[in-house]
Amino acid sequence: MDRVPVRRKRRPAPGLATAPTDYRSALLLGSVFVIATCGLIYELIAGTLASYLLGDSVMQFSTIIGAYLFSMGIGSWLSRYLGGSLLRWFIRLEILVGLVGGFSAPLLFVLFEYVVSFRLILYALVGLTGVLVGLEIPLLMRILENRFEFKDLVSRVFTFDYIGALLASLVFPLVLVPQLGLIRTSLLCGALNVVVAGVALYRFPETRPFRRGLTGALVASLLALGVGFGYAERIQTYTEGMAFQDQVIYSKSTTYQRLVLTKNQRELRLFLNGNLQFSSLDEYRYHEALVHPAMQALPRARQVLVLGGGDGLAVRELLKYPQLQRIRLVDLDAGMTRLFQRNEMLLALNHRALLHPKVQVINGDAYQWVRQDTSRYDCIVVDFPDPGNYSIGKLYSAAFYRALEQRLAPGGWVVVQSTSPYVARRSFWCVAHTLQAAGFTTLPYHCYVPSFGEWGFVLAGRNAHWRPDAGPLPAGLRYVTPATIRDMRFFPPDMSEIPTDINQLNNQALVRYFEDDWGPYVH
Repeated sequence: MDRVPVRRKRRPAPGLATAPTDYRSALLLGSVFVIATCGLIYELIAGTLASYLLGDSVMQFSTIIGAYLFSMGIGSWLSRYLGGSLLRWFIRLEILVGLVGGFSAPLLFVLFEYVVSFRLILYALVGLTGVLVGLEIPLLMRILENRFEFKDLVSRVFTFDYIGALLASLVFPLVLVPQLGLIRTSLLCGALNVVVAGVALYRFPETRPFRRGLTGALVASLLALGVGFGYAERIQTYTEGMAFQDQVIYSKSTTYQRLVLTKNQRELRLFLNGNLQFSSLDEYRYHEALVHPAMQALPRARQVLVLGGGDGLAVRELLKYPQLQRIRLVDLDAGMTRLFQRNEMLLALNHRALLHPKVQVINGDAYQWVRQDTSRYDCIVVDFPDPGNYSIGKLYSAAFYRALEQRLAPGGWVVVQSTSPYVARRSFWCVAHTLQAAGFTTLPYHCYVPSFGEWGFVLAGRNAHWRPDAGPLPAGLRYVTPATIRDMRFFPPDMSEIPTDINQLNNQALVRYFEDDWGPYVH
């Protein structure tokens, strides 16, 4: 008589007993979704915060992501040493991830102004968070291993993992940072991790033996994160008060950057991601030098395009030419242009320029917008931030300048703000050489702005000869005169032309030059 093989049931993982499979699966797979979302958000917070505090550099984001992923790998490897009640380990881990990840942003903001080795603390915290997050998925897979076939287990866990990562990548820039800011976002994610721990603690009967001991830790963690969330604005105000010499009167994180406005008895100052953009005391020097050398050579100009310059200060100078019929401004950040359309102090500074009927404000990516536009412009004013990362560096590339050339009317001029020819000599001349490689005739010049030092610009035309006497300058200018325009064209030996690479999309030479030139001056 043949013996019929008996199929034995596999023993449940330690700490997981007889709850119905569907119920258990829904809870634990839902946990995968939540912890994957929070885990990626912690990574994005660390990278964004590093770029805010240490400079908007691709190096910061790349090294943060690399360190975080490496630490997750270490956590995954360490998970093999967790034994006994796996559910108990998971609950402990979620509480710890919630506290470490949740308080990472406020802690780093507070410590930035107090410690010398801030990078060491930053990467230590990133590493610790990564190790803890790396423990989560392997531990959950071990808990679920007796509930599914291996192929089903892997596919389900990683499906929820990747969907959570997708959600994080969307809600972080579009919802969380603009609405909550970095501090509240990290604390909210920390609370979600602790809630996952609470659900596991109270929905599985096998947690009864250790429920009382972990309940205290869970409640205390949620309370601490809740208090931090409630005081997040005060924490942000305190840290920005330490970072800036003057009183912070406005601060907001938009989808793209952190805006901070400070005020003292003499001036307003605008900072983007911690970098000074202008001082109301001397911004007129910068903006007059940016606009008027090009515009006085175009007495018949009618259409002007401004790229960047969401503060409206370049537009203010352009509106001094009554012959202009339309000024179109394209700026990526709607939060920036709204601020300068609504704040009374800033409206007084830009003379309500962005509300003028001749001015059209468009919020969009200038790189894509220029390639899709079909209009021609007599003057194009390029007032982008400095090329500190690849996303901005592409706006200084030969490819972009060739697209810009297609938007320029015959006899028109482009003017590009081009960083400091003294501090960032290679960067400045790289901009000039890249414009030449795109087919422009260039005229570099510079001026002295007390808040920044020597600052450079490049005037670029297409088969055109620049004439400084082609038309009159507007009345009432505080800095630019025919004499200062002549003087701005002279470069002493320590700022004179040097050879550089052309800034192409595939090499981004300008970003490398900029980081090397400005590196010694960064915090």
